[in-house]
Amino acid sequence: MAAGRALAALLAALLAASAQLIPREVSFTVSLHKADNTTVTIKLKPGLLPSCRIRMKNVFRTELKITPGENVTFTFTCSTPEKYFIMEIQKNIDCVSGLCPFGDVHLYPLGLPRLNRTYSWDVKASTKAGLELKFSTSWLRQIEPGETCPDSVSYNISSCIDKAMVNIGTFCRNGSVSRIKLLGGVFMSLHLPWHLPLTTSGFNIANRSSIKRLCIIESILKGESSITLMSPNYPLGFPEDELMTWQFVIPSNMRASVFFHNYSLSNCERKEERVEYYIPGSPSNPEVFKLSDSQPANIAGSFNMSLQGCDQDAQNPGILRLLFQVVVQHPQVDENVTHLVDLSKEKNMTVTIHVEGWPSHVPLMSEPICLICKDPRTCDRVLTLTSGSIYRISFLCKDLSRLRITAEKGIGCMDIRFCQRKIYSLSVPKAITRLPIRLYKFIWKLLATDMINVEITSLSLKLQQDVPEQRCNTNYSYSIVSATPETKLNLGVFCPGGSIEKIQMRNNITISLKMFGKGLINESVPQDLKMSFVPHIKDECMFTVSPNPKAEVYLQTPWPYGLPPYVSISWFIVVPSQQTARLAFSTDRMGIACETGRAFVNIKEETLGAEEIVRREDELLPQPRNMHHNFWVNVSNCKPVDKTPLTLQFWVTFADKQIDLGVILGVVAGAGVLTAIGLTVYCVKKKKKKIQNPMVGVYNANVNTQMPGKKGLLGKGRQNNESHVYAVIDDAVVYGHLLKESNGSVAPEVDVYRPFDGPIGSLPPSPPPFSFRKDIKRSSNAEEEPSSLLDTDQDTYTFAHHKSGQSEDNGDANKNGKGDTNVPLLENKEQDGLVE
Repeated sequence: MAAGRALAALLAALLAASAQLIPREVSFTVSLHKADNTTVTIKLKPGLLPSCRIRMKNVFRTELKITPGENVTFTFTCSTPEKYFIMEIQKNIDCVSGLCPFGDVHLYPLGLPRLNRTYSWDVKASTKAGLELKFSTSWLRQIEPGETCPDSVSYNISSCIDKAMVNIGTFCRNGSVSRIKLLGGVFMSLHLPWHLPLTTSGFNIANRSSIKRLCIIESILKGESSITLMSPNYPLGFPEDELMTWQFVIPSNMRASVFFHNYSLSNCERKEERVEYYIPGSPSNPEVFKLSDSQPANIAGSFNMSLQGCDQDAQNPGILRLLFQVVVQHPQVDENVTHLVDLSKEKNMTVTIHVEGWPSHVPLMSEPICLICKDPRTCDRVLTLTSGSIYRISFLCKDLSRLRITAEKGIGCMDIRFCQRKIYSLSVPKAITRLPIRLYKFIWKLLATDMINVEITSLSLKLQQDVPEQRCNTNYSYSIVSATPETKLNLGVFCPGGSIEKIQMRNNITISLKMFGKGLINESVPQDLKMSFVPHIKDECMFTVSPNPKAEVYLQTPWPYGLPPYVSISWFIVVPSQQTARLAFSTDRMGIACETGRAFVNIKEETLGAEEIVRREDELLPQPRNMHHNFWVNVSNCKPVDKTPLTLQFWVTFADKQIDLGVILGVVAGAGVLTAIGLTVYCVKKKKKKIQNPMVGVYNANVNTQMPGKKGLLGKGRQNNESHVYAVIDDAVVYGHLLKESNGSVAPEVDVYRPFDGPIGSLPPSPPPFSFRKDIKRSSNAEEEPSSLLDTDQDTYTFAHHKSGQSEDNGDANKNGKGDTNVPLLENKEQDGLVE
C-alpha cells in the first residue's frame, strides 16, 4: 500500500511538471465602443506562411477584423505572435458634421496584444477651418523616404484637399518640428514596434481658422543645431500652384543660414516658382529668391520661408521638389573681418573656397559648419570667385584649418605668331597666397592647336621626378598630364630640387600644383615654374636634364602609369665639360611583348661621328657605359600584347675625366710627324716651282660664264652646291698653306677641300616610323644609299678627271661631310642594320 501511494505521488508530480512545460494559450478580449468609430485589424505579415494562427471559438484563421461595437475574445496558436502578425487600428473623426475631439489624442483601445502596430487617424475637416497638430516636447524630425527612425517610432502626416492626398512628410521623434497646420482633412499615422509599451500618441489636435495655403510647419531651434526639411510629396512633385510656409523660431542671439541641397523645377505656363523670405527688420520683406540662387545666410533671429509653385504645362508638367538645410550657430568673432581678393587683373581663372574633402566628401549635417561669405547675407559652404572682379569675403567658421582653396587658370594659344615669345609664370597669384586658408590645388590648363606645343621650364629650382628611388620631400608638387581624344600621357609627379630644367610636350597640358601637410603657399615660398608656346616637336615629350656634377639622377618613363602605346619620349642629358657621365638601366630588358609595331631604346651622343645604340623590346638593353658628351636617350613604345605598361628606368652618375698619358704622348708624336711632313712638302714645292705653276682645273669654253641676272635664280648657295669642289687638285694646292714663302709670292688657294667641322644637330634620336617597325631585318654589311648630287645651270666650270678614281673618293668624302641635320638621326639606322 505504501509503495502504491508513493508511485501515485510520483506520477502526480511528473504530470504537474509537464503541465508547466506546455505553453498556456493567452487570451485577449477587445471591446470597441460604437461611438468611438474605431476598427482593429490583425493579419499575417506579408510574405509569411501561416505557421501561427488566430483561434476564436475553436475557429482558426489568419486574419481578424473587429468593427465598432464588437466585443471579441481570441488567442494565438503560438507563443510569439509578434513574429507573424501585425495590427492596424484606424479611427475616423468627422469635424465637418460634428464636433472635433480637440486635445490630446490617446491610444485606444487598451488591452491589445503586443504586436507591431499602426495607429491611424482620418480627420475630415472643411478647407475653411484649418487643423493644427501640436506635438509634445520631444517634437519631430523629418526624414527622407526610405530612411528609418532609430527607435522604430515614426509619424506619417498627409493632407487631403479635394479628395487628393498630399504627403506632408515622415517624421521621427526628438526633433525641432513643434506644430504643423494643415488646410482641410488630415490623415495621421503612428507606427509603433511590438516591444514598446507606449500609451500616448504624442500629439493633440486643435481647430484653427483657414491658413490659405497647403500647410505651415513650425520648427523651434535652440542653440547650435542643424535640421533638414523637404517639400510635400518629396521626392515626387509639389502640388501645382500651391503655397506652403516654414516658420523657424530661433533665439535672437543666434544666426541661421539656409542651404538648398537638392531641388528641381517644373515646367511653368504661368507664374514663376520661387522662394520668399520674411525676415524681421529687413527693408524689403518679402525677399524673393529663385531656387537656383544662393539663399540667405547669417540671419539674426526668427524668420519665415515660403515655397510657391506655378501653373504647370499639362503636357509636360515636370516636378517641383526641394530638400534644404537650416543651420543655426553662434555669431562668429571674426565675421566682420573681411579679406580682399583682387582678381581684376586675372584672366580665365576661378577660385573655389570649400571645406576639406569637397566635392567627394560632403560634410554631414551634424558636423560643425564653416561658411564663406561674399557679403553679410550671402554665405555658403562653397564659394566660387571668378577673374575680373574684386571680392571682400569673410568667414563664419571656428576653425579655418578645415577650409581649402582650389583654383584653376586657363592659358591658350591659337596662333603661334602672337604667343611664341611670351613667357607665362606658373605661380600662385598673391591674391590667393595672402588668404589665411591653405591652398589645396592650383590647376593650369594649357590649350593650343595641333601644331603648337608647350615648353615648361624651371631654371633655378629645377624639377625632380618622384620615383621610388628619389621621392619628393617638399610640401608641394606638380602633376603633369597631356591628353588628346586618343591618348592620355600622365608624366607623373614632379617637385623642385632636381635636375630637369625643361619639359617640352605636345597636345593640351594640365599642370596641377598640390599642397601637402599643413604648409601654406605664400610669398616666401620660391616658385620659378614658367611656360611658353613653341613650334611643333617630334616626340610627345622631351626632357632637358642638367644635373649637378655630383648628383645621381634617376629618370623614368611616366610613373606609375607607364608609357602609352605608340608614344615616344626623349631625354637630353647635359654632361659638364670636365665630367664623364655613367649611364645605366635598372633592368636587362624592356619587359614587354609587342602586338603591333616595335618598341625601341635609342642612345646617341651629341658629337660628330658618335655611335648610335639601338635596342628593340626583344633584345637586351645596353650595359652601363660612359658618355663623354651631351647625349640623348629615346624610348618609344609599341602596342603591347597584354596592355602591359612600358615602365623603364635609368640613372646617370658623374665622375671627373681622367687625363690619359697615352693621349698626351700621341699628341706630341703627331706634332712631330706634322713637322716632318711640312719639311718634306717645302722641299717638293721648291723643286716643282721651277718646272710649272700649280694646275687648278681645265677651262670648259662651252659653259656660260656670266653671272646670273637675279640672285633669286640661284637654286642653291655656294655652301650647298658643288660649284667650288675640285675634281683634280694638285698636291701643291692641297698643301698650299704650308708653302707660303717669306716674300709672299705664293698664296694658298681659297677653294680647298676641308673636312666638315660644323655644329651637330640638336634633334633627339628617333626610331623608325611605326609603319616600318613590325619586321626589321638586321644586316651587318648593308650599304648606305648614296645621296645624289644635284646639278644646276649655275655651275660654271667642269673639271678633268684622273683615271685612278681618286676624284670619286674625294666626292664621297664631300657627301659624307655635309653634316645634314634635317634627316632624323635614326632614319638610316634601319638600312645600316641597327648595329650597335
